[in-house]
Amino acid sequence: MRRAALAVAGLLVFLNVPFAGPATAATQQVMMQDYAYSPAALTVRVGDTVTWMQHDQAPHDVVTTSAPVAFRSPQLSAGQSWSYTFRQPGTYQYYCSVHPDMRASVTVLPAPTPAPPKPATTAPRTTPRQTTAAGTPAAAAPPTTPPATTPPPTATDPAAPAAPAAEPQPAVQQATAATPATLDPMLLVAGLVTGIAVLCLLLLSSRRA
Repeated sequence: MRRAALAVAGLLVFLNVPFAGPATAATQQVMMQDYAYSPAALTVRVGDTVTWMQHDQAPHDVVTTSAPVAFRSPQLSAGQSWSYTFRQPGTYQYYCSVHPDMRASVTVLPAPTPAPPKPATTAPRTTPRQTTAAGTPAAAAPPTTPPATTPPPTATDPAAPAAPAAEPQPAVQQATAATPATLDPMLLVAGLVTGIAVLCLLLLSSRRA
């Protein structure tokens, strides 16, 4: 997990870094025609190249009169050309040494300043969860805050009511339904004989009296 997070963060940083492509140098042309330079005023940037094209029958050249860096071209015949790459900013004034009335200038601007790079953003670092030997997430640590304790009841607190005692169940509900017992016939006969004997004794005693 940690290596994957670092790889994602590195990819995000790589994507947020701007890549400044190389500046493309431009090429401008100046025509030598009808005993004049066309255009007579030209603006370029450092690194650009200017090519002078000769179209007149009379020869022409390019000679600086006031410039940060002096240069001079060979005399060009009809159909020939000459190029110069400007490395220093400033104003380059020049003329034709064969025809001094031919004058022109080239203004060289500094190279464009590249845009400042955007601040790189990094992905938030993730901390992998600890796992036990069986591969299950580890249990969270118990809280360090001690549990709140309940203060003991004071003398003024009323005593808690005692739980009501269980009411006794009626004897009828507690006793199970008994099956009526079957009386022995001999006992019935003995009782009957005893009753007759007692009755006879009572009759005899009553007659004697």
